[in-house]
Order: sequence, then C-alpha cells, then structure tokens
Amino acid sequence: MSRVCSICGKGRQVGFSISHAHNKTKKVWKPNVQKVRSVSASGMIKRITVCTRCIRSGYVVKPVPAKTAAPAEV
Repeated sequence: MSRVCSICGKGRQVGFSISHAHNKTKKVWKPNVQKVRSVSASGMIKRITVCTRCIRSGYVVKPVPAKTAAPAEV
C-alpha cells in the first residue's frame, strides 16, 4: 500500500531531525492514511486509501450499510 492519499495526493514529507547540539539527521513524516470503502461517482463501491483529513472534511462518501433481515418472531 503506497502511503499517498488518493483524493488530495498527500504523501510523505522529508526534512531534518535536529538535536540539541544541532546535529541534523534525515527524517520522514508519513501521513495517516486509511483504507476506506467509498462510493465513486458512477455508484460503484471501491476501497481507496485516504488521509484522515479528507475523511474528516467529508470528501469521502461512505456506502450505506445493507440492512439484514431480522429473524421472524414466533
């Protein structure tokens, strides 16, 4: 699974981790990406990788769960 959001394209960021003595070492920050079932524009349900910012902002339309038939009461 690539750590890239399929909606906004957010990926990893690189930079330096700087110690108190100002020693610099390379560091990678990865986005919080989740696999989510989503309804596409054509109505199909697909599993996509989306960052939590897009989930919270409402860019992902989740499918409505199908209701299961309740057992008949006797």
